[in-house]
Amino acid sequence: MSSAVDLMFVGDLILSGNNASFYFDHARPTLAQADVAVAQVEWPHTDRGQVCTVDIPAPAVPPANLDAVAECGFAVATLASNHMFDQGPFGVIDTVEHLRRRQIETVGAGATLADAREPVVVERGGVRIGFLSYNAVGPRESWATEIKAGVAYVRVLAHYELDIASPGSPPAEYTSLDGDSVGAMQTDIERLAGRVDCVVVAFHKGMGFVHATLAEYERPLARFAVDAGADVVIGHHAHILRGVEVYKGRPIFHGINHFVTAYTDETDPLSRHARRPRPRRAPSLDFFVPDRDVDHFPFPRDSRHTMIARVLVDRDGVRQAGFIPCYINERAQPVPVSSAAAEDPTTEYVSRITEDAGLEATFSRTDGWITFLDQTA
Repeated sequence: MSSAVDLMFVGDLILSGNNASFYFDHARPTLAQADVAVAQVEWPHTDRGQVCTVDIPAPAVPPANLDAVAECGFAVATLASNHMFDQGPFGVIDTVEHLRRRQIETVGAGATLADAREPVVVERGGVRIGFLSYNAVGPRESWATEIKAGVAYVRVLAHYELDIASPGSPPAEYTSLDGDSVGAMQTDIERLAGRVDCVVVAFHKGMGFVHATLAEYERPLARFAVDAGADVVIGHHAHILRGVEVYKGRPIFHGINHFVTAYTDETDPLSRHARRPRPRRAPSLDFFVPDRDVDHFPFPRDSRHTMIARVLVDRDGVRQAGFIPCYINERAQPVPVSSAAAEDPTTEYVSRITEDAGLEATFSRTDGWITFLDQTA
């Protein structure tokens, strides 16, 4: 059996603030231990963007802020987010270019749909790991086409039913997967699985800020990816942690939360100085109380729990999977929880939301991290 390759993943990076490197100070030593570190870069980095969205537009972030990503040693950036097209084609193309200039491979976005669906393959110690990235939350303006820049996507269908005899009441929402886009994803995974020892699929998915609950489409989507040949499934987007599970011996992280949210007065959507126009209907910003103990943190207190997902793989597949619990401090820096810490509220939180979502996982502390899959015996 070959030596295991140590993969580490973090969720959304929002790097609009000055001195972006500051936010990684506590986590950088841990991330440096990875053989392959992977980050979700959320916003477009460009000097020539133009707003192209009907949602809350992400600003054009200075490309120089990506130096912080390179300094942490990230080897791969997944880009299939709902905000990557917010600054138009140049926002997509420039983000890809500036990351690659920093020796960071990109996946999930590109000048065309074919580019966005093109996988990244990384080799470490004779083990080949392939990566794919998909946006499953929209908006459709963000999707790449044969002639338009954007992101790779899986289309999720939604319909609404009024289940009680009271017109005007909130309806129940039902979601399902679009066969054509799921079929395209299946083709991508199957082709990649024939070339590598391990396939990682990242999804931007889920409902923002909601405690524990998975939308109806989420488990079928993650399991469909595994059935197609994925060995690891990583979710992000919801800006709050989601539970974990094991399916057919493969780890599924339903949501690893954001990791760094470096906002400023101008980019914090809840700031009175915000330059970004707020949509008339933005319920996701209205039903929770933001934790104002953290600088420029437009998220609830539970969103301070985050993680570095960790997976050890070799030529035979996944050997161990789990996470390094982290907590976001008052200066918006994610801080890994020491294995010697007397309290570990983040692991307790992950255990609780896993159970609340109806998922099953058994957690063990192993050499300073938390595992829920161990196939080393």
